[in-house]
Amino acid sequence: MIYFDCDYAEGAHPKILERLMETNDEQTQTYGEDGHCAKAAELIKHCCVSPSAAVHFFTGGTQANLTVIGALLRPYQGVIASVWGHIGEHETGAIEATGHKVLTVANDDGKITAAQIDELCRAHKDDPSHEHIVQPGMVYISHPTEYGTLYTKPELEAIRRVCDIWELPLYMDGARMGYGIAAAAQNLAAGERLMLPDIAVLCDVFYVGGTKVGAMFGEAVVITCDEFKKDFRYYIKQRGGLLAKGRMLGIQFEVLFEGGHYDETLYNKISDHAILMAGLIRKACVDKGYGFLCETYANQVFPILPEHVIAELREKYVFLTWAAAGEINGERHYAVRLCTSWATKEENVAALTEDIATIT
Repeated sequence: MIYFDCDYAEGAHPKILERLMETNDEQTQTYGEDGHCAKAAELIKHCCVSPSAAVHFFTGGTQANLTVIGALLRPYQGVIASVWGHIGEHETGAIEATGHKVLTVANDDGKITAAQIDELCRAHKDDPSHEHIVQPGMVYISHPTEYGTLYTKPELEAIRRVCDIWELPLYMDGARMGYGIAAAAQNLAAGERLMLPDIAVLCDVFYVGGTKVGAMFGEAVVITCDEFKKDFRYYIKQRGGLLAKGRMLGIQFEVLFEGGHYDETLYNKISDHAILMAGLIRKACVDKGYGFLCETYANQVFPILPEHVIAELREKYVFLTWAAAGEINGERHYAVRLCTSWATKEENVAALTEDIATIT
């Protein structure tokens, strides 16, 4: 079987494995206070053009999310997110387990808007019983979203303005950030593209995903707001996130972000590959006349396929059925998710696109 169901099925980029082996016998400080973590943090800050940022390494996205959200919120506050946001849909109530409610807003493409945030906060403020209701305390977004959609720079700027009005921290989940940046660079106009330095300016906290973008495991949380830097390691330790062999995280991000300019990093180059592979799949679906659940440019493609085509493809490929899409000419159709990664093989994409073209 050929897998297109997720972007973390493979292990790690060979260069990371090589570096891990080269440094295996080193003796270093523990809990992320080693030279590799320090160098990786400097490389990330350089690419963010944010020299005063604080960088902390985590093993996984859910761990990063619950730690950041728990640290930023007061006990009576909740976090605003899309109804399809990862923290509400796929983290088994991890945020609620910290004592905070996820305050969801509805949408069709995974993105929340500045207007929705403003409306929710205004409704809370204007409610006569607002002291009996969870207070909106921060905003969570992911880029790309669960639907593979991208925030544009003007959209994030508008969200930032609303967050400033309501004094809300803005937090971006960047599990697939590399793919989002590569997709924007390849498909959006210059004024629309959301690049890493833009994210560093507009978000109070965000994380640069590694697990889905070449690392064996790991995410790099970047804190740009001075208010949230103090004592953050206490929160990490309390949530079980302070890895004893922290250098294992630092080494991986060291390899991913070497090269000086972001465009020259391994992180960017392997992200470009995933977007190119997804583009070939998207084109094959367009050429066949299939519609899509929503417009996407990143590494997740959501074509709407007839049930019999899905059944035939499943004989060779593993992918997700995402949502029912009604009946067309008496046959049920479904939106499926086809996902590429840094490690997707060109020959596997060629086989898939040929089958999409030939199955009738």
